[in-house]
Amino acid sequence: MSDPTVGSMATTPPAEQPTVAGGTAPPDSGLPANAKRDQPRGLLGDAWIDLRRKPLFWISATIILLFLVMAAFPSLFTSVDPTQGDLARSRVEPSGDAWFGYDVQGRDVYARVIHGARASILVAVLATLGTVLIGGAIGILAGFWGSWVDALLSRIADVFFGLPFVLGAIVILTTFNKPGSGNSYMKIVSLVLFSLIVLGWPVSMRIMRSSVLATKQADYIMAARALGAGSGRIILKHLLPNTLAPLLVYSTILVGSFIGAEATLSFLGVGLQSPVVSWGVMISETRDWVRVSPFLLFFPATFLVIAVLAFVMLGEAVREALDPKLR
Repeated sequence: MSDPTVGSMATTPPAEQPTVAGGTAPPDSGLPANAKRDQPRGLLGDAWIDLRRKPLFWISATIILLFLVMAAFPSLFTSVDPTQGDLARSRVEPSGDAWFGYDVQGRDVYARVIHGARASILVAVLATLGTVLIGGAIGILAGFWGSWVDALLSRIADVFFGLPFVLGAIVILTTFNKPGSGNSYMKIVSLVLFSLIVLGWPVSMRIMRSSVLATKQADYIMAARALGAGSGRIILKHLLPNTLAPLLVYSTILVGSFIGAEATLSFLGVGLQSPVVSWGVMISETRDWVRVSPFLLFFPATFLVIAVLAFVMLGEAVREALDPKLR
């Protein structure tokens, strides 16, 4: 005789665990709670988790957010016209009526510092976007195609890279933006942006080219090519997302560098000029009055230094988060 329990063991399905609602339990009901939450994350997800633990990131991000709000909505911080002056209050020191005092032409320094954030940050951000887009596009083409394309684009980048940054900017700006030429606000800003982008894109190109050269021989790139993926799809879907990290770190630091570069060119008299209000223009206007009225230089220079340091600290925090070796 056969054992009657054998048939029942072979044919009877296991009992399902009821849930509160009366249904069946999910397949992972027996797993610990932390195992359910641990899902695979990409590079950016890991970087964000690491950034949230860094006080340096929150401090720099808060300062940058404050400057961005200041640049976008200066009326939230002051209602004084930064271009309206009164010579009767020329170089009046800081007081309760004017926190930062008045400049040589009797204009409120506090209002000019607040409104000056717009031009300084706008120029830096737009110049960074143009530099990263142009340099990144050329770099990814040079690294992906290689051969004579890489050689040609690299030699062109070497020509621009060999130009001294400040000297090249002075040559460009003195040619098209001579003092007293009466150029409009948009033309002055456009010329400064043009000079910064033309002289800054080779570094972005080299960074992206190096990333592409290190990535294009990866297994997933070779597999995509073997499956018949075209060059455009490989670049956009596979190469670009995996080579952006170094360029992202560089662009964050570059914003701070361009803020300082704009101030340098304005101080030399070839960058932004009146009627544009920027920190660099304010520093340039105080060069003859530093000894007798140091507060005219102190306040715009302080805001300039804080902004540059904030972007540099943010870039350093992002670099450490995106580099697994530094975690």
